[in-house]
Amino acid sequence: QVQLQESGGGSVQAGGSLRLSCAESGYSTMRHCMGWFRQAPGKNREGVAVIYTGGGDPFYHDSVRGRFTITTDIDKHTLYLQMNSLNPEDTATYYCAADFKPWGMTCPLSGGGRDYRYWGQGTQVTVSS
Repeated sequence: QVQLQESGGGSVQAGGSLRLSCAESGYSTMRHCMGWFRQAPGKNREGVAVIYTGGGDPFYHDSVRGRFTITTDIDKHTLYLQMNSLNPEDTATYYCAADFKPWGMTCPLSGGGRDYRYWGQGTQVTVSS
């Protein structure tokens, strides 16, 4: 059973930065898709960034491209999301997700993460103006 544990959320002023981490345990050695999703109050969950742990280019939501960077550390079994130039619209609960479906490098970003089986408990990010 795969388990995901996020950390690194918090409160920051607009223009600031945060780095989220997601530690994965109980994993398979298979390369697979992982991603960050977020849900703001009163809104649907949306994909922020996804990446295939076996390599290839990540995919980003248009609203975060150029500001956020998703990376993985295979040796530490950890997924990261570096968030720069944060603005109040980034305020949300951020979730880490993973799945082992044979998508290859085309990890799904749309659909609010409905295709992903494994989820963390979420970490809150609050950006004040």
